[in-house]
Parts: sequence; C-alpha cells; structure tokens
Amino acid sequence: MANHTQKTYTLNTGDKIPAIGLGTWQSKPNEVRVAVKDALLKGYRHIDTALAYGNEAEVGAGIRDSGVPREQIWLTTKLDNTWHHRVEDGIASSLKDLGVDYIDLYLVHWPSSTDPEDKSKHLPDWNFIKTWQEMQKLPATGKVRNIGVSNFGIKNLEILLNDPSTKIVPAVNQIELHPNNPSPKLVAYNTSKGIHSTGYSCLGSTNSPLYKDATLLELAEKKGKTPPAGSSGLGKSRIDGNYEIDGLTLSDDEVAQLDGLKDRFKVCGDAWLPIKVFFGDDE
Repeated sequence: MANHTQKTYTLNTGDKIPAIGLGTWQSKPNEVRVAVKDALLKGYRHIDTALAYGNEAEVGAGIRDSGVPREQIWLTTKLDNTWHHRVEDGIASSLKDLGVDYIDLYLVHWPSSTDPEDKSKHLPDWNFIKTWQEMQKLPATGKVRNIGVSNFGIKNLEILLNDPSTKIVPAVNQIELHPNNPSPKLVAYNTSKGIHSTGYSCLGSTNSPLYKDATLLELAEKKGKTPPAGSSGLGKSRIDGNYEIDGLTLSDDEVAQLDGLKDRFKVCGDAWLPIKVFFGDDE
C-alpha cells in the first residue's frame, strides 16, 4: 500500500500519529537495527522504543540506514522509571542514543517513580505528578513535540488530570490492548479526556495464546490474513503481515466475535514494580 494512504490519528495537539507502528520491546540485540530499516523501507512511519529497552542506539542506526528523512518518521520513546526525578537527563540520554534532535512523542513509561539505588522501593519524595510537572516543560524546548503516558489506568489518570499542576493533558496513553485484554472502560475514559489510546502487545506478545485462538484463526482465514494482521497499534513481528492490516476491514459482527473472546490475560502486570499501578477498574 502506498505510503501516502497510510492512516493516521489526530492527537489533541493537532499532530497526526501513524495508525501502525513498529514496537521494539523484546527485540533481540543486533536485530533491531535491521528490523527498523526494513520496516521503514516497507512503509512504516512510526517507530516505538524506550530507554528501558536498551536499544535506542540501534533504533537510531536503523533509521539512518533506511535513508528515510527524519521528518517523515514518527519516533516514540519513553522515560524510564528510575529517571522520573531527572526528566531533563532522561530526554538528553534518549536524544543522544537515537542520534536525533527531537522526539515526536515522549511518554512516562510507568506511573512508578522507582528508586535507582533500590528498585524494590519507590522514591520517598517523588511521584508521577512531579514527573509530569517536568514533562510539561519539554515541548517549549523543541526537544519533544508531544508528551504522554503509558500504563496509566483510570485511577492514576484521575489523579494526574485532577492535579492543579497539570496544564497539559497527555496526548497519548500507551496501554496493553488485545482481544484478551480489551480494557473498554479505560479506552472510553481516554477518549472522553481527549487522550489517544495506543495499544502495545496487540497480539498478546511472545508465544501468545492468541496465535492459537480458534475464533481469531477462523476470522484471519476468512480475511486471507495471518493472525498478526488483526486505536493505533504497535507490532514487532512479521512486518509484511502487520502492514497489510491497512487494507483490512471488519464488519460489526466480526468485531463482536473478537469482543466476545472470553479468556483474559495481561502480558505486563505490576508485580515487578515497587508500587501497585493496576487496580482492575479498567475492564
């Protein structure tokens, strides 16, 4: 499909984010550079990474290898949990490793201000409200075009949006979204606040049960697609198949089939964090 027909969504800032992106979480070292280059040559225009992934330098190299002009690429990266109290240093690190002058979308990766000296603890004198106060300074610097959050549920979004210091509503909330974790209440809440929902692990991530789900397989076969071809979303495998979803349409009945999948699972829980961030109120 020609690049000029690629679907976008307009954010609350007026910027347009590509509907399909290449996610680089869990990508193998030394393969990321090639994957990013191949994705961009195939027609992807959104590349998603994070300081925590440890691959920003490779992502930047892949972008340069592709020859695609920087201004044609939407680049998303994220502030790591242990950098919440040093946002300026976090964006400087990402810009340096990526080898770019600006980031299109910079996200608070998790609503957990983790102590870098002891990752089992939360910083005693810091929280994501203070982090957002620092994030809000970035657009004026020209280093970041849009700011947003990731893994924020309704409870934490309410805390953020209701704080008097919050002057900028997040442009995006990047959350785990797939047929077994649809989070309709959270998506509806995001929309009601003008926050765009971007889905990660859209296929349930590595070794996902979704790849074997009978309903999904039947629907994919009917559409002449493989299961990975089925809000904006980030995928990392089978680049050709992912990109083909630009030409895929589903009827109301087919959407209802996907909505009707009974099993529920999350790829990313919060047990590894020093504080709880998911409260089961988003379903």
